[in-house]
Amino acid sequence: MPVRCDWARGSEAMIRYHDEEWGKPEHDDAKLAEMLLLEGFQAGLSWAVVLSKRENIRKAFAGFDPEKIAAFGEVDVARMMADPGIVRNRLKIEAAIGNMRVFLDIQKEFGSFDRYLYSFAPDAPVIGGQEFVCSSPLSDAIAKDLKKRGMRFMGTVTAYSFLQAVGVVNDHDITCDFKFR
Repeated sequence: MPVRCDWARGSEAMIRYHDEEWGKPEHDDAKLAEMLLLEGFQAGLSWAVVLSKRENIRKAFAGFDPEKIAAFGEVDVARMMADPGIVRNRLKIEAAIGNMRVFLDIQKEFGSFDRYLYSFAPDAPVIGGQEFVCSSPLSDAIAKDLKKRGMRFMGTVTAYSFLQAVGVVNDHDITCDFKFR
């Protein structure tokens, strides 16, 4: 049985997410958009709740396609507010739509969201896991820039969680068998 990060215990979904996704460097813009959207929904909730609703959120948000999401309007917001399978928070839903518009603007400006992200952390992955932290100067800088560009539900803690999820920061526990995979 592999040794995992403490948080990755409890459900098969959490174990699978830890073992197969979390902390692995991700450079695909479609996957980065998905994780950015999901992290915005996590604000104030546990990751287990968001993960349990992930497939319903995927369906509600057009497979996490930023262009389709950016085109959503009030009819789509109303549809999602009536969907018990997702996190039904109007502010988060509206933020997710607006954030995908910002995401597309960043893609246009930098050529990809990945290029934008790694302009902040060219030496990624940043190896962590020595102590519990939920923000860093890197997440501070990214959150500040994303908020300046118009993203909502994107503070330094959310940015740090996103950076962990997509492998810019490798925060597996020091004893975790996945630390250097």
